[in-house]
Amino acid sequence: MIDYETLRVIWWLLLGTLLTGFAVTDGFDLGTAALVRVLGKDDDERRCVLETVEPVWEGNQVWIILGGGAVFAAWPLLYAASFSGFYFAILLVLLAFILRPVGFGFRNKIEHARWRNGWDWVLTISGIVPPLIFGVAFGNLFLGVPFRYDDSLRMTYEGGLIGLLRPFALLSGVVSLSMLLMHGAAWVAYKADATLAARAARVSTWFALAFVAAYILAGLWLAFGISGYAISGSVVGDAPSNPLLKQVTPGGSWLGDGALGTWACVAAAIAIVAALVVPLLARRAHHGRAFLASALAIAGTIFSAGFALFPFLLPSSLDPKSSLTVWDASSSRTTLGLMLIATLIFLPLILAYTTWVYSVLRGRVSLAHIKQTHGMY
Repeated sequence: MIDYETLRVIWWLLLGTLLTGFAVTDGFDLGTAALVRVLGKDDDERRCVLETVEPVWEGNQVWIILGGGAVFAAWPLLYAASFSGFYFAILLVLLAFILRPVGFGFRNKIEHARWRNGWDWVLTISGIVPPLIFGVAFGNLFLGVPFRYDDSLRMTYEGGLIGLLRPFALLSGVVSLSMLLMHGAAWVAYKADATLAARAARVSTWFALAFVAAYILAGLWLAFGISGYAISGSVVGDAPSNPLLKQVTPGGSWLGDGALGTWACVAAAIAIVAALVVPLLARRAHHGRAFLASALAIAGTIFSAGFALFPFLLPSSLDPKSSLTVWDASSSRTTLGLMLIATLIFLPLILAYTTWVYSVLRGRVSLAHIKQTHGMY
């Protein structure tokens, strides 16, 4: 039987994996929706852009459901604190997720330019809002979230939506948004008609460079301008979850003094190199490889943040001792063990089914097909 400390680390890695799965899969359809008016110059081209993701976008959202379920079951204290503290931010994300299927479903119901333009704007907004908010949320993790626990482990949150919009958090939002716009453009270059593919490849280059610039700036700010947290004294990795049983000392650097700071720098380097490879591959029309490089950049970015924060999951700016870590925010050993068994059974099935779906839907969506089916939707 796996010991409690190891189970906690495994579930921390699984949480990062699920977040990466969501960002890579649902990220490209968010980016595609956000760019529909940029990449499509007329109605046929916009329909072509949207049809690259319409068969798969709903299935991609299984990753955020898995991630939310994992947080709820494996990290209940993290779930309670984050979903309460980021309540209005999460509400905006949910509204965007609600608007997206409505936009896909109603856009082609009426063949009228104003009607379709209106729904194109809805899709654009629904593609921009989630990545921006996700990035702002990640940025606030490094700054600390204004919550604390009392002696009875009752949580108090003393912030609001406006309080989350701090300069570093906004820069993190720019990193996230530019990253997923790069990913969406790379997807369209891979799946759309050749005319649109060339245009999307150029756009992916712009956003790849914007992502790298914003990401490096955020990394320098994090390394030299933001104080990190460290657990004082020895760490008991197999103790019952209680965040108030530790001592936390502010100071130092998340990257330079963190437990996995070196690995964070390695992951960041991978993300930067992968993003810079995207324009090179796009220029040579290797669009499939460019899309994979974009996915690798996303994975490196997410894991660089996770490694830099480790072992912290949700640092507190009001009371550092109340910060949630891998060692004191998890469910019981039995719960983590049973969930791990279920994950080992069902996650490969999900991956296999997803792979099969994408293999069936391989190939480009051509403008000839769009013009041929004009008026059928």
